[in-house]
Amino acid sequence: MSDDDLAFRLDCGATWLNLLATQGRLPTATPVERIATAERLARWLALHELTPVKPVTEDDVRLAQGLRKPIRAIAWAQVTHQYVPGAAMRELARFLREHDDPIRLLHGDDEESGEDGGRMLRAAPPTTAAALARVARQAVDHLTGPERLTLRTCPEQDCLGLFSDPTGRRRWCPSPACASRGRVRALRARRAADSVK
Repeated sequence: MSDDDLAFRLDCGATWLNLLATQGRLPTATPVERIATAERLARWLALHELTPVKPVTEDDVRLAQGLRKPIRAIAWAQVTHQYVPGAAMRELARFLREHDDPIRLLHGDDEESGEDGGRMLRAAPPTTAAALARVARQAVDHLTGPERLTLRTCPEQDCLGLFSDPTGRRRWCPSPACASRGRVRALRARRAADSVK
């Protein structure tokens, strides 16, 4: 597996969508797992400013991978205008009940924050489960608010990635590879159609 296959997608439009993208090529026989270890999950959380106080464990990896499933099912139903599966909704609701993460705000110049400046910060999540609860809440907010209308799925059959498209002008996900393959396929189809005329 190449480094490109394991690279984190940080361009899907929201942290929760980036979590879904930690599993790539999902509809194919060879899906890619990008958070297979505690170290990889810790890196992903750090990239999203969600580093927990307690170290990430292998149990946390399973928790994160398990959380993707109901969120993906709900989002897929939303974007494809299908009935949202009740089992996925119940699983997501259970996760949020079991992993509470109350909001505690800090100034950037507080000793606890470790940062300079007066910007508003949220205290670091105490555990990976609390960090994932923040991601799950963002997903719920997105999927139940007007932002749900910005959700799209990449038409490339080896991607089918979900992403946010507030402009309504994207045809493919932000991956350059998907757009390139799609444009080449469209060009070949046009040429084939022209040759039949």
